Amino acid sequence: MGNTIVFGSYVPGNSPLHRLDPRVKLLLCIFYVVLVFFANSWSTCLWLILVLLATIFASQVSIKMYWRGIRPLAWIILLTVLFQVLFSAGGPVYWHWGIMSVTRDGLLNSLIIFFRFMVIITASTVLTATTPTLRIADALSWFMRPLKYVHVPVNQVTLMISIALRFIPTIMDEAVKIANAQRSRGMNLDEGNIVKRLMRMVPILIPLFVDSFKRAEELATAMEARGYDPAAPRTQYRQLYWQRRDTGALVVLVLVAAVLFGLRFML
Repeated sequence: MGNTIVFGSYVPGNSPLHRLDPRVKLLLCIFYVVLVFFANSWSTCLWLILVLLATIFASQVSIKMYWRGIRPLAWIILLTVLFQVLFSAGGPVYWHWGIMSVTRDGLLNSLIIFFRFMVIITASTVLTATTPTLRIADALSWFMRPLKYVHVPVNQVTLMISIALRFIPTIMDEAVKIANAQRSRGMNLDEGNIVKRLMRMVPILIPLFVDSFKRAEELATAMEARGYDPAAPRTQYRQLYWQRRDTGALVVLVLVAAVLFGLRFML
C-alpha cells in the first residue's frame, strides 16, 4: 500500500489539501462531479482536467501513484466504453456486424463516458487520499444532521459509509493476495480474450466474497461485544473548525464553475 493509492485509502501528509476542513473537501468533490456532467466540449473538458491536475499537484502526491491505484478499475471502464461503442446508434455507420455497430455518435458518447469515469474516480481518490475515513464520516454526519428531524438514522448511515470506505483498501489488498495465490497454483490471468479473462476472475471473486462476509460477521460480533447501540445518542471526539482557507477553497470552486459555464455558453 505504500506505493499505491487505492480508492478509500488515506495518505498522511501536510499539503494544502490535507489541511482543509473535511466538509469543504467533500463539497468540492461533489460539486466537481456535478460540473463534470456540464462539460460538453473539448474546451470545458480540458478545463476540468487542468483543474484536476492542479488539485493533484496541491495534494503533493505523484500522478503515478494515483494511476497505480486507478489501474485495477481500468478493465471496468474499458468494458463500459466498449459496450457504448458497439451498441450505440446515431450518425454515420463505420462498421456493422449483427446487432453490433460502430457509429459516430457511439464513438463520441464513449469518449464522454471515458472522460467522466476517469475524472470522477480520480477526484474521489484525491478526496480519500487526503482525508481520513473518520473525518469524511464526520463531514457526512454534519451535513446530514438536519435529516434527524425527519427520523432518518443519520448515525447508522454515516457508520455504514465510513465502514465501506475503510474496507475498500482492505478488500482490494485481499483481491491481490488471492490473485497471487491463484498464479502460484499455475493459473494465468493475463492471457486470452476478454471473455476468457472474465471467466478466470471467478476463482478470485468467490473467495473474495466469502472472505468479505466473514469479515463483516466478525466486525458485527466485535461491535456487539463492545456494547454498540445504533439508537443511542453519540458525541463527537473530533471537532470540525471552519477557517479562512476553507472559505478560499469555496471561492476557487465558484471561479472554476464560472469559467466552465463561460466556456460552455460562449464557445
